[in-house]
Amino acid sequence: MPETTPEITTAERAGVGLDGRPRPTEDRIVVLPNAVVLLDGATSPTPRERDGGWHSRALADEFRALDGDLADELAQAIDRLATRHGLTPGESPSSTVAMVRWTDDSVDALVLADSPVVVFGERVEVLADHRLRDLRGKVDRVTDWRNRDGGFWVAEADPTAAYRAVRRSWRRDEVRAVLMATDGVSCGVDDYGLFANWQNVLDITSANGPEAVLDTIRNAEAGDPERLRWRRSKVHDDQALAVLRFGAGTG
Repeated sequence: MPETTPEITTAERAGVGLDGRPRPTEDRIVVLPNAVVLLDGATSPTPRERDGGWHSRALADEFRALDGDLADELAQAIDRLATRHGLTPGESPSSTVAMVRWTDDSVDALVLADSPVVVFGERVEVLADHRLRDLRGKVDRVTDWRNRDGGFWVAEADPTAAYRAVRRSWRRDEVRAVLMATDGVSCGVDDYGLFANWQNVLDITSANGPEAVLDTIRNAEAGDPERLRWRRSKVHDDQALAVLRFGAGTG
């Protein structure tokens, strides 16, 4: 366990459902003694009583500390959840996963599906999993391509999906700050162009806090209620943003 922990600030906000009505957020941020885990739930392609919010909440409860290999830790969490609740691969809700774990010597990150991790050091590095994004517009039902070769990978009921994640490690002294975001936040950079780049996002969190980033995105979406400027399934998606600062002057 590292002697010092980064300064961690977070912001979360619920979006609306496909019907446009408010409903509880399906995003989760878990702050552990040595790590942060960020999840974005997705409902099963064969909806039952358990939705994506249930999955992200239940999977979040499986994490206590991340001391081993990150893919192993995620695989074990998926397996425990599936076993405890009788989840069936291909017929269960799922969650994207972003994990950042620090020690005195290193910062390790894992991304499964579309919740990126952005690391700020001498340069800005975006650890992202684009397989789901690349599928959209190419197939009729992206859920048919979940957790299969040629498709995309997500935390559901098959623990082997954890080993298909995108991973990276850095020396701790190379890292000034880290942003972790669900797609309800990353869209502000990747789709809407509201921010010049991720450094701009970090600067806003330094000046006004992470809620200011969520406000900018939410206000822009409110100005496009018919979803014509930015094509999307809902007017407002759930939003979750975590900011980790590893030293003074990390703006």
